[in-house]
Amino acid sequence: MENLLTLARDCLAAIEPTDKVARTQRAAALCMQGGCALPTDADPPSQLDPGRPRRPLLVHHTRLAARKLGAPSGRAAFLHALAHIEFNAINLAWDAVCRFRGLPAEFYRDWTQVAGEEALHFELLRGRLRALGHDYGDFPAHDGLWEMAGKTAHDALVRMALVPRVLEARGLDVTPGMIARLRQVGDHASVQVLERILADEIGHVAIGTRWYRFLCRQRALDPLQTFRGLWREYGLGPVRKPLNTAARHAAGFDAREIEMLDALDGEVA
Repeated sequence: MENLLTLARDCLAAIEPTDKVARTQRAAALCMQGGCALPTDADPPSQLDPGRPRRPLLVHHTRLAARKLGAPSGRAAFLHALAHIEFNAINLAWDAVCRFRGLPAEFYRDWTQVAGEEALHFELLRGRLRALGHDYGDFPAHDGLWEMAGKTAHDALVRMALVPRVLEARGLDVTPGMIARLRQVGDHASVQVLERILADEIGHVAIGTRWYRFLCRQRALDPLQTFRGLWREYGLGPVRKPLNTAARHAAGFDAREIEMLDALDGEVA
């Protein structure tokens, strides 16, 4: 029986993408097979730093060039941006396993499963990049997703609210449009990859929703008002439309939340 926290820390610390993916997939498989144990007396982490390769170069999002999907180079840059999101998502999942203490064992199993699926997504996107003559690290990227990890490191409830239920939920809204654009330019292999990712990400947002509501119940907080308050407190900006209401419902958003987001109509929550 292996120590899940040790495995999680090793996966988080791994620098090279191939090594991080291999470690992550092994750990996720072990956990699924019941081969991992979570020590109940583990101390909270003093410091957690994700291992990341020297490339890609990280820049502000405003410095990233527009990606024209009609050209192979533009499509590669687009897929690279998605691969970078998935690489960060691996680290985010392991960070949740390592960072937050005192939650049910299912919490740690859920986020280990998420880490394994994010690793698969990264590998699928990397395969498409290589088919286009590129690899991960060939294009600059921004660090917005991981910046939110730092802002939410102090509280599991805030992490569950703002990473899966805001940042990843935005992916549910925009991915159908990405799929349509890739289909228009005839990149059916990338369409298949994004369809797989969309299906899995609904499950990831649902996991975030489940644990967000669990923590709200623990603290006797109203989930809707707490969500609205956190959105405003963290300055998350306008809600992008259209919402993928079917995917959001499947991911656990209830009718009141969808109504709230729809009613914002470009205003800050």
